[in-house]
Amino acid sequence: MMSFITPHLPLLDLIFIGTGYALSQAIVFRAGTFSVATSGFAALGAYAAAILTVKHGLHPAAAVGLGTLLGLLCGLLLSVPLARLRGVYQAIASLAFVEILVALILFFEELTGGPLGFHNIPRVVTPWVLFFAMLATMALLTLLGQGGIGRAFDAMRQDPPVAASLGVNPTRYHVLSFALSGAIAGLFGGLDALRNFSLTAEQFGFSILIGTLSAVVLGGRRAVLGPLVGTTILVLLPEIFRPLADYRQAVYGLLLVVVMAFLPFGVYDTIVMKLHNRRLARAGMLAPKVPKVAA
Repeated sequence: MMSFITPHLPLLDLIFIGTGYALSQAIVFRAGTFSVATSGFAALGAYAAAILTVKHGLHPAAAVGLGTLLGLLCGLLLSVPLARLRGVYQAIASLAFVEILVALILFFEELTGGPLGFHNIPRVVTPWVLFFAMLATMALLTLLGQGGIGRAFDAMRQDPPVAASLGVNPTRYHVLSFALSGAIAGLFGGLDALRNFSLTAEQFGFSILIGTLSAVVLGGRRAVLGPLVGTTILVLLPEIFRPLADYRQAVYGLLLVVVMAFLPFGVYDTIVMKLHNRRLARAGMLAPKVPKVAA
């Protein structure tokens, strides 16, 4: 058994890290916020953990904790201007934040290594650490989602004016969603840095942004298992379609188009909804369809 699992540990690492990033993205989507700042928060957590560990000799656990805190604080600061925007304007502003952060990483060469990257990072994070971090994050978001916070997020996503009329403070919950997103991305960014030997600014650019969005759209954003399903599919697809390596991006694009056309809520959420409706139909709780009368 171990002889089969060991060669695939890098794939498990990618699934656990990717799920963490996707959960960070999904939490702002659930609150009705169109932010794509996850990669920026992850970059802050990663470089903070790497710099504190390598240059200042801080314990890796403390370095990751401070990276998580930095992501949370940055999420709080970013929520102030973004809470005043809506829709595509939030996406543009958060994308500008990511690009500015990448430019700063490239500029401060003495601190971050600049274009050459930051190297000689100790690899102290194991797949088990990533696994339990992912489980803890999923458990936390499940508890929040089943309580008043989750209901407030759902109300804001579906109809903000109605949510406000019911006593939901939109600004407060937007700030909370950004803080959670920043903390989660900062945590997994720090863990990601301490499982690699080096970091580069390009790791947190457009590619991770597209990958994170694809995982959320593909898996579903209502349940916490959706990002896990989406990330697993995206990680395993290159292995399945290895003979079609030259057409990998085309396969990704086609898959997303098919999912958006036939599974608009994502793979996991759509399956759960269909099973739920089937159980209701068997119990006779769904109203029968009224046949159309010919004119």
